Amino acid sequence: MKFATVWDEDAGTRCGLVTDDLFHRLPAGITVLDLLHTEQLHSAGDTALRQGDTVPLAGLRLLTPLEPPTVRDFVAFEEHVEGVVRSVSGGAAVPPEWFEAPTFYFTNPYAVIGAHDDVAVPPGCTALDFELEVAAIIGRVGRDLSPEAAREHIAGYTILNDWSARDLQRREMKVGLGPCKGKDFATTLGPVLVTADELEPWRDADGFLTLGMTVEVNGIEVGRDLLSNMGWPFEELVAYASRGTEVRPGDVLGSGTCGNGGCLAEKWGRHAAGVTGLRRGDVVTMTVEGIGTIANTVVAGGDPVKIPAARQRPRTRP
Repeated sequence: MKFATVWDEDAGTRCGLVTDDLFHRLPAGITVLDLLHTEQLHSAGDTALRQGDTVPLAGLRLLTPLEPPTVRDFVAFEEHVEGVVRSVSGGAAVPPEWFEAPTFYFTNPYAVIGAHDDVAVPPGCTALDFELEVAAIIGRVGRDLSPEAAREHIAGYTILNDWSARDLQRREMKVGLGPCKGKDFATTLGPVLVTADELEPWRDADGFLTLGMTVEVNGIEVGRDLLSNMGWPFEELVAYASRGTEVRPGDVLGSGTCGNGGCLAEKWGRHAAGVTGLRRGDVVTMTVEGIGTIANTVVAGGDPVKIPAARQRPRTRP
């Protein structure tokens, strides 16, 4: 099943089921997050199909499928790390620590946007980048999960574009903490939440999902990869995220950016000629097999509010 949240000028914000070019509306006030908390995603989908409250999907604004309480973003593709390490830090190899355990950062759930929303260049950014990812969405509370148990806690999947201000990110990460404003401004989720059972036909013998992933800028393909090139399958990412803490319904766990052109920074790190940051008017389109397509247009942003440099204080003590 494929669930979406849309804005309808006549009906407001509505959650429902997508089949082909139709949107099957659930009763007003019900959200995807509500359905995850009550573990009623499939039963609600069945109800929507029976009730027949349908409208054409065309013309509806696709919002983010849900409003996630948290967003963890992993870095699970070795090929991506190879390129970006060169671009961000000037290093020449994947850090050995990357192989030891899946690493993630928390990003801003308030900055999540829909499948076709505009993306404003963040204040002060001159090197805007996209990042092609898939995200798992948690459907059940869990703690200290094994990878085998974690599979039952994944409700579904969606496409994730982890927009990045690379110039801001480079400066921030020299402090040894971050990224912060390099990632804090936009994360696309969409177009739909596809329930986990729908993607089982793509699972290979090693437990990875062999979904094709592509990204285009202004209609020209710039990246192509398979989701199965991740270093860890999603079940292991969920298990690691739950170590010593809880994952809860609605939590979003990104795969990290795929390789082979999943972002521009990878190309910069490999010294690809003629590759520049995104500019106003650029349209970034991402397609993932079995899930769908998102397309966001870059628009002008505001100027940064000036913040003074740190004051060097005398370090007096009481």
